[in-house]
Amino acid sequence: MQDEYDAIIVGAGINSLACAVHLGAKGWRVGVFERAETPGGAVKTVELTEPGFRHDWAAMNLSLLAGSGFFKVYGEDLGRRGLKFAPASHCFASVFENGRWLGVSTGPGETRARIAGFSEKDAEAWDTLCADFPGTAEYVFSLLGNPMQMHIQGKILARALWRKGFAWSAGLARMLLSSPRAWLTETFESDQVRATLGAWGMHLDFAPDMAGGAVFPYLESMASQHFGMVIGKGGAETAIKAMVVRIEATGGEVHCGKQVVRVLRDGNKASGIELADGAKIRASRAVIANVAPGGLMKLLDGASGDAAFDAKMTKFAHAPGTMMIHLALDGLPDWSAGEELKSFAYVHIAPSLDQMARTYQQAVAGLLPDEPVLVVGQPTAIDPSRAPEGKHVLWVQVRMVPGEILGDAAGQITETDWAKVKEAYADRAIDMIERHAPGLRARILGRAVVSPLDLEADNPNLVGGDQVAGSHHLSQNFLFRPALGHATGRTPVDGLHITGASVWPGAGTGAGAGYMLARKLGGK
Repeated sequence: MQDEYDAIIVGAGINSLACAVHLGAKGWRVGVFERAETPGGAVKTVELTEPGFRHDWAAMNLSLLAGSGFFKVYGEDLGRRGLKFAPASHCFASVFENGRWLGVSTGPGETRARIAGFSEKDAEAWDTLCADFPGTAEYVFSLLGNPMQMHIQGKILARALWRKGFAWSAGLARMLLSSPRAWLTETFESDQVRATLGAWGMHLDFAPDMAGGAVFPYLESMASQHFGMVIGKGGAETAIKAMVVRIEATGGEVHCGKQVVRVLRDGNKASGIELADGAKIRASRAVIANVAPGGLMKLLDGASGDAAFDAKMTKFAHAPGTMMIHLALDGLPDWSAGEELKSFAYVHIAPSLDQMARTYQQAVAGLLPDEPVLVVGQPTAIDPSRAPEGKHVLWVQVRMVPGEILGDAAGQITETDWAKVKEAYADRAIDMIERHAPGLRARILGRAVVSPLDLEADNPNLVGGDQVAGSHHLSQNFLFRPALGHATGRTPVDGLHITGASVWPGAGTGAGAGYMLARKLGGK
């Protein structure tokens, strides 16, 4: 281990690695230090159930990475170093209690025909959205893909006003500020169409009535229709492994099993880190912390020297938690709504906006939801290499759940310790899947349940099982992520920067925060 680097990065999540890749390309010597035994943070692949069954621990969808600015620059090189995608043309679907379903696919006319089965008027609205998407996407992706600095974002908005006019620009701003329910209700008349798209808000922490959440159902549905999805060939870790190889090829180092306990300072300048074993490592140019705001305060022994900043970091709000269920199966679920559902990357069990709103409210109140939203991932339908021949894995997110249990909305589970509750609650989720795919239990060869607290124990950034590393509500997004004046990762300590999903542009596998910071530090 070297005793000095140009930059030290705390944590080896996808933002850290993207940052290290770019700084390495700029000639910086970078050391990455990760407390876990493997890099990747929430993006890793492990055999959790039976030998030969490879499960993505938390993140599965790599579409954001494939479409990112980082990938445009480094994708070809990473491909030579082992990164492989498995594309999905059947992206996501929702199943309903009446045996019907709706899904979004890339095939010409497929999605429109399905929507028309619920409402011809909604199919026409879908046509309009698809036709307008390329022009809208240019500005939305520019807003989301650039640093949250007024001179940069102002130029993007000015360009929209000049080219598109005031009415169009105001309409875009209105959509960005709308709740999922408001946008979906004014755009579509079918409850099932609304629910199918609205489920994407729950992938973050946007229940149907949360302002600022409409953009996520919009972008996910339009991007899936136009581009499809991608997952990692063999598992999401394909991206992590390729990035580590690239970092090491440019002289960087990734050290796992190394707990960072403190950021060292010379006066008000970050000068390095201290490890749990007492070792002190120096950084001549920058210390970068890929940690949640609360974790940053721990590294600073509770004080940055700026009391206002410290208060903002301490009060940073986290989203409700997530529970993961990983199943090894001898066959894909037999969806009663139709055999075609076996080909989709995701099947949502989220039948209505009202149910999603109730689930969110129950979780925020500390209750185990009586009917949580389920995101049923079928990665082996897209990438058979993740399981032995003829076998499959199922990846199930249970959203939302409380990190601290105060009760059960269904009145059935009396325990409040997640270690005792998680298996019983997993049974509730599997019962929900069984209603739509009878016989699922008989197909299970192995099962692993990961509670919200298990997620946090593995990665402290996921506080209370918050997989998005902080609420994305308007009060904590855009200029306010993680706090006003710090959306670029700047901290009051000279040379110390914060990055990761808690920093603009937020959660996902796009590595935006890490790449933007590296471009800033490396002079683009």
